[in-house]
Amino acid sequence: MDDDRILLEGMVFHGYHGTLDAERELGQRFVVDLALYLDLGPAGRSDDLALTVDYGEAHRRAREIVEGEPVDLTETVAERIAAALLADHPTVGAVRVKVAKPQVRLRGTVLAGSAVEILRRR
Repeated sequence: MDDDRILLEGMVFHGYHGTLDAERELGQRFVVDLALYLDLGPAGRSDDLALTVDYGEAHRRAREIVEGEPVDLTETVAERIAAALLADHPTVGAVRVKVAKPQVRLRGTVLAGSAVEILRRR
């Protein structure tokens, strides 16, 4: 895995994922952090956007998935984001995806949040 990476942190989207009826009906905030691992040297030396990953495209793809078709598990959301980014960007050798749900309610208790973080390599 390359040591260079592009970080996109704190992207906030509204989605309808979860196993509870309220999560599916009302939706909730999801916070997504991404790390895309690739050699940034060629882009840095040439100042050529075509040799790196356009942050806007990575953001759009994450938003499309979080705000798209509801699924039960946060793990599924993370897997879909990772798979899409690897498919869209052949120069990316690995991607780390963190999907957080702030203020999770569990049996009358409100947690500061829960999160899933995965690392997928090409």
